[in-house]
Amino acid sequence: MGRDQPCGCVIMGNGSGEALLLSAGIVLYSGDMLACTLTKVNERFVSFNLVSPWYSTNRSERSIITQSVLLALVVFPLIFKLLLRLWERPSTMTSDARVLSEVRRSLLFFGSLAFVLIVIAPSWMQFARDFQSHPFLWILSFVFGEPVKRLSLCVYWVCLIYASVIRFYNISKNSKVERILLRKYYHLMAVSMFSPALIFQPEFLDLAFGAALAVFLVVEIIRVWRIWPLGKLVHQFMNAFTDHRDSDLLIVSHFSLLLGCAVPMWLSFGYNDRPLAPFAGILSLGIGDTMASLVGHKYGVLRWSKTGKKTIEGTAAGITSVLVACSVLLPLLASTGYVLTQHWFSLLLAVTASGLLEAYTAQLDNAFIPLVFYSLLCL
Repeated sequence: MGRDQPCGCVIMGNGSGEALLLSAGIVLYSGDMLACTLTKVNERFVSFNLVSPWYSTNRSERSIITQSVLLALVVFPLIFKLLLRLWERPSTMTSDARVLSEVRRSLLFFGSLAFVLIVIAPSWMQFARDFQSHPFLWILSFVFGEPVKRLSLCVYWVCLIYASVIRFYNISKNSKVERILLRKYYHLMAVSMFSPALIFQPEFLDLAFGAALAVFLVVEIIRVWRIWPLGKLVHQFMNAFTDHRDSDLLIVSHFSLLLGCAVPMWLSFGYNDRPLAPFAGILSLGIGDTMASLVGHKYGVLRWSKTGKKTIEGTAAGITSVLVACSVLLPLLASTGYVLTQHWFSLLLAVTASGLLEAYTAQLDNAFIPLVFYSLLCL
């Protein structure tokens, strides 16, 4: 094959904290899927309990679709690696034969990926929940359930992503701006994208987060395996935004930003008395972390430590910006029907604690600062 291929499952290597979060998340998500499957087997085929009778499989179609697609994509590299070993024969190849092998490998990749997403994953969805049609047809009917709002939101997202990516990529190639600052503009883009949807279309955003994560996974698999014809192009593009916190093999910063915004919202579904909790990721990453980096880089003088780059001025700016955003957001949420039970003193403590944690952490803060802030908002 000309070079060593990546293994099917790799955990990032620069920080033990984010590696622990990733491992725990995959185990919990997979365990929940296994428990749901055993519960359905128990209901349909056997008379004794395979899992606790207190375990509930009552979940939305959106949750079932997201869970099955994401876990299928996590397992897919292992399947593809096995298929490659069965498909390819180690031998000395000419350049023409090598090109033909790349094309065949690409066809095998996209064919097996389509089979997993169109046949295998939907089969589990149908087993876990009784869809009246194919799950992807259900997605279309869901999107067109409110066509004006949801399609307008999709158009808005596509235009914003296209304009931002082209602009920031050109800046990264022709500018000396530090990459860590350049990536903070993507945090601001996340605020612009997710805030309107979370306020007015939370159920649609729930499904959109799952779709975005699925796209990220597919693109990263294509990049890592250098799948023809997109692999090298995607690799060159993504390298423009990497820094020391990404490993040599995996680029994870965009995953952590998206998950940081999505997980608090996923955890908050069904609860109406903590209106700021779903916004924990958007507030802490999109506003607080961004303002802390920009202000600290430009105006910061007093550093928290002699060896670190984070400054007291940046942390103060991050905390202040989140509090200002909350003061604007709370009245808006009250007008949409949320029950406001958040006291300003407890909010101040939550924002300050998460801001100080961001200042002192050496891990990939996108991964766990939103979870800490979410937990504090729920207390």
